[in-house]
Amino acid sequence: MGQEDKFAFVEAFLEGRSRQQTRRSLQGVVPLDAVHVQKQGKTLVNFSANDYLGLSKHPVLIAAAQDYTQRYGTGATASRLVTGSFDIHQQLEAALAADCGREAALLFNSGFQANVTVLGALLDRHALVLCDRLVHSSLLNGALASRATLTRYRHNDHEHLESLLRQAVNQRYSRVVIVSETVFSMDGDRADVDRLVHLAQTYGAILYLDEAHAIGVLGAGGMGLAMGNPGVDLAMGTLGKAFGAFGAFLVCSARLRDYLINACPGFIYTTALPPSVIGAIAAALKLMPSLEGDRQRLTRHAETLRNQLRAAGFDTGPSSTHIIPIMLGEAERALSLAQWLETQGILAAAIRPPTVPQGTARLRLALSSQHTRQHLGSLIGALRNGHGQRH
Repeated sequence: MGQEDKFAFVEAFLEGRSRQQTRRSLQGVVPLDAVHVQKQGKTLVNFSANDYLGLSKHPVLIAAAQDYTQRYGTGATASRLVTGSFDIHQQLEAALAADCGREAALLFNSGFQANVTVLGALLDRHALVLCDRLVHSSLLNGALASRATLTRYRHNDHEHLESLLRQAVNQRYSRVVIVSETVFSMDGDRADVDRLVHLAQTYGAILYLDEAHAIGVLGAGGMGLAMGNPGVDLAMGTLGKAFGAFGAFLVCSARLRDYLINACPGFIYTTALPPSVIGAIAAALKLMPSLEGDRQRLTRHAETLRNQLRAAGFDTGPSSTHIIPIMLGEAERALSLAQWLETQGILAAAIRPPTVPQGTARLRLALSSQHTRQHLGSLIGALRNGHGQRH
């Protein structure tokens, strides 16, 4: 193979993505506030970020990040098991566990890292992992990397899941793990947590739930749909969405926490989160009880927008949360409508395969409590005009 041929696979891959209109590229923006960005000199209302409560620009979080940096420096400089476990990391974990009503919590550097590495530690090649068909890529990557037997049950189909659990009873699996999101990141619908708990307990399975898009927004005090449920063995929440910061955390039993500290490579072998991030998270956690009005406003925004979109003839899928897809089918339609919206001052990203299944390309609208009725009205008006021009 000649020098010019060794990266032929790269060109072939990119050309294939271009033909299918699924090739991605990075688009730089400058955040102006919680719901506005500047892109190529133009100010846009952002309906694509996950800053559900607008906390990324909150002065209390910014002040806490600055304070922790001043006191502790810019980096943790080591892994948690060496010298990177500062008192502030331990205090935050204790506070997260207490606010979720659980025995223990453990910080991770991102939701993707947590899902991949925790599942890797829970599973082995003799295990069975049952994943909802629409779970996030990070969960599938963790399951596949573990070499466990992976079976994907039909989305939110508990009868299908139970049939798979029943079949597993007489098999010699080392363990069975059920994996789901509580709010699905692309469709905006919810899992039935109580039903999943019941099935896990009935069949002796471990239940792992991803709360990335619920934490901060849904549940008592905004602490998610599963975090405080003792029947959920492990629940993961991200801190870069509604919490406005970065990182992730897991709640579980103290015994499971101790196991992961000793058996989870992604935790053991990575530098701890920097002090500024810990400060921002700690500040957001203290604010959470006071943000009920913001959460209610976000819920009202979502209900209003879904109703208006449906009245205008758009398909919003099964959404029941602050994530609202506009189902368009083909990638070209999604790209075209996203481009039209940008000309109208609105940023709404087109989501295409392989992120979503073939034939389900969409615009994914992610609402913030900081959006206004005027923002929603502008979005609806632009969508109606853009939709009309394309039919």
